[in-house]
Amino acid sequence: MDLGLRGRRALVTGAGKGIGRSTVQALHALGVRVVAVSRTQADLDSLVREPFLEVTKEACDRSFDVNLRAVIQVSQIVAKSLVARGAPGAIVNVSSQASQRALANHTVYCSTKSALDMLTKAMALELGPHRIRVNAVNPTVVMTTMGRKNWSDPQKAEVLLNRIPLGKFAEVENVVDAILFLLSDRSGMTTGSTVPVDGGFLAS
Repeated sequence: MDLGLRGRRALVTGAGKGIGRSTVQALHALGVRVVAVSRTQADLDSLVREPFLEVTKEACDRSFDVNLRAVIQVSQIVAKSLVARGAPGAIVNVSSQASQRALANHTVYCSTKSALDMLTKAMALELGPHRIRVNAVNPTVVMTTMGRKNWSDPQKAEVLLNRIPLGKFAEVENVVDAILFLLSDRSGMTTGSTVPVDGGFLAS
């Protein structure tokens, strides 16, 4: 299916690894002119163990900086440019199933991803009149290098896999395909949505 993205421009954050890197490669293959942005600090948004009673101010600030504030600031730059030029656009945020289902020992991560979902909706509401669509993808555990490392323990993985009707975690290309669809005109009437890529986890 031709998504009609050839010749367009895209900015991809988190492009150094995982979903971001694969999204850059997929967009480039479709003829999109891509600007890739990557952090040099490793795995700030990793699923570290963070029991509620042990959450520190530093961990909270760091996670909100990466998962929310950075999204706001980068999106403002992009959206202001689009509005000034009168150009339509599409923004896709990478959220998580953890935004809608609490996971033990992931207090701040769940909280920041939930905030990102609401930010997505608020942005869609305000930017819609400017022909800018804003959506999010909400994957389950994704088998990136980090995902394999964090979920390599069969006992830990089994607890979550038992709640996924398809019985498996997502591959990177599953998430990239959803992102490409939401960037394309094929999803021209979709905005303010959080799209699960979770094998049915949120339906269970």
